[in-house]
Amino acid sequence: MTAAALVGALYMVFLYAPREREMGEVQRIFYFHVASAWLAMVAFTVVFAGSILYLWRGRLRFDRWAAAAAEIGVLFTTIVLVTGPLWARPVWNTWWTWDPRLTSSLILWLMYLVYLVLRGSLPESPRMRQFSAVYAVVAFADIPIVFFSIRWWRSMHPVVVSSQGMNLEPEMVHTLIASCVAFTLLFALLFRLRLGVEWARLETQRLRRILLERE
Repeated sequence: MTAAALVGALYMVFLYAPREREMGEVQRIFYFHVASAWLAMVAFTVVFAGSILYLWRGRLRFDRWAAAAAEIGVLFTTIVLVTGPLWARPVWNTWWTWDPRLTSSLILWLMYLVYLVLRGSLPESPRMRQFSAVYAVVAFADIPIVFFSIRWWRSMHPVVVSSQGMNLEPEMVHTLIASCVAFTLLFALLFRLRLGVEWARLETQRLRRILLERE
């Protein structure tokens, strides 16, 4: 299903959506860029929710949700930060500018990279999980800043979605929705696979401890 959705989205991006009049073919990066940004927000929201639930209930599975979603969120944010300059260079004649949206997105990426480094550098323990959960809750404060930055400050990014709807051709709207759906399915697949790897890692550690205790 995920593969079919991705193939369908690719078809719509390159063959169904019309060529943008001013930006030309490079505008097609928009569909991957926005869909990746959407999934990064979803992933970091899962990290936030999992961290809150872990601090509240103390159950290991909530911490695993946060850890798995954080890795995927960093992956999608990386795609955002790569596709953005590729789109900007031919359109605005610059690879990077310290635009509010770009700057807050870079900060978001760095904050969750630190989260992953933090988890990897500390030994597995309830204290590590609690410390990581608190950090994730604090880091989530950058999410609304990224989302509202183009509305709060002057930005080179246009407001695509407003109270009046989407400022796009109908075919472009259909393609954007298809891309977001396909990437959402991809996120769900990656999340499930990453959780499976995490539980296998924990089980391996448990068995190793049992073997060491018997020796």
